[in-house]
Amino acid sequence: MGFHEVRFPVTIGFGSTGGPQRRTDIVTLANGYEERNTPWSQSRHHYDAGMGLRSLDDVQALIAFFEARAGQLYGFRWKDWADYKSCRPSDAPGPFDQEIGLGDGATRAFQLTKIYQSGEARYRRVIAKPVAGSVLAAVAGVPLRETVGYEVDTATGIVTFADPPDFGVPVTAGFAFDVPVRFDTDRIQISMSSFQAGDVPSVPVVELRL
Repeated sequence: MGFHEVRFPVTIGFGSTGGPQRRTDIVTLANGYEERNTPWSQSRHHYDAGMGLRSLDDVQALIAFFEARAGQLYGFRWKDWADYKSCRPSDAPGPFDQEIGLGDGATRAFQLTKIYQSGEARYRRVIAKPVAGSVLAAVAGVPLRETVGYEVDTATGIVTFADPPDFGVPVTAGFAFDVPVRFDTDRIQISMSSFQAGDVPSVPVVELRL
């Protein structure tokens, strides 16, 4: 699958709309009760990039980015302004934000993840596109230094430690991240008269499964 490690212009993305989507299959039984199931273990995010267009310069930047990705052919990075950190939006990422695994004395590579919790329910999201230079990691409560204690693959979200964490010790990390996406259309239609009158085009973007 083709993917370009480039981020959609953040100034345009800031005004976009979108968020997570779930898929739930619901069957209503003869007695009125329901059976509900989902084939998706992970949610899938959808966005509309057109909502962030504010000027003709933005329109040209969008078209250039769209053409460089060949429409739907190549994926790219997207900053979801509503959810792009391992911590609360008002905080800065820190090395203890998320537990990404437990040491077993042999494993050195750990996938970045983010936990979403409400009550007793928890959802673990795979983070595949961390922002370069933003990942802070710790083992057993001791922060480590990138390039010395660990390496980060920003194309996969895998953190590889120089030494395998000891058995049972928590491995934690904090980070900023992007969402891997592609355009969900091969055509962009823009009417300059409509745009200048405040009618923005729809430019759908959808999250990629990696």
